[in-house]
Amino acid sequence: MKSYLTYFILKFKMGLQYRAAAIAGILTQVFFGLVYTSVYIAFYESNTNNGPMELGKLVSFVWLNQAFFSLIYLWHRDKEIINMIKKGDIAYELCRPQDLYFMWASKMLGERIAKVSLRFIPVLLLSSLLPFPYTLDLRISIPVFIMFLITLILASLLVITIVVFYHTVIIYTLDEKGIVNMFMILADVLSGLVIPIPFFPGYLQKIAYILPFRYVSDFPFRLYVGDISITEGFIGIGMQIIWIIILFVIGKLIMKKALSKAVIQGG
Repeated sequence: MKSYLTYFILKFKMGLQYRAAAIAGILTQVFFGLVYTSVYIAFYESNTNNGPMELGKLVSFVWLNQAFFSLIYLWHRDKEIINMIKKGDIAYELCRPQDLYFMWASKMLGERIAKVSLRFIPVLLLSSLLPFPYTLDLRISIPVFIMFLITLILASLLVITIVVFYHTVIIYTLDEKGIVNMFMILADVLSGLVIPIPFFPGYLQKIAYILPFRYVSDFPFRLYVGDISITEGFIGIGMQIIWIIILFVIGKLIMKKALSKAVIQGG
């Protein structure tokens, strides 16, 4: 356990060194936040019927997605891991007395925590200072805030299980483009990052509620803004835990089988 914590800390410290990338990330998230909120505000102002979410909640939802984007995005490709697989350097990792799955997971989690720790506070502060209706509403009750923190922690673990899962598949395919592109499409649509799930047609909402992607971003952030009740929050937390366990078990099994049949290439 101590060795995995060391991997986490090393990746975390390395991530904190990229200050220029953090500033660029903050500007990017603020830009996209303004674009998305402007589109939704224009849509609501031009539409006489109320949308499936209150405008204020929707705007806050968009800003939360942007503030924690570096923690919740699902199409991450770890170049170090991919290069190890392609070049055969994964053989050196297998010589270490650590579990490869937990090693990858701890590194990815450390990198993501470092990125989000540099970006989320500036984005939240900037968005909360914007004039109405572009502003982020930070008002929240203590019980909802505690539940939000729990869901966000579980969401980060769920992200890692998903990302490690498709990195293990690369051991089979030896190419990341196909599976990562597939995950990008699924994650973009079904996580609610681009279009909130309440705007989906009924049949697509049912699909999104079954799959794990919406429990990464849609669920915790809609809980924060009050679009999901505390009762629904407990159900959602249960779904997050179930999906973490399922993807962890499947990922471990796939990795075990893949490594048993792995062919080390390169020289």
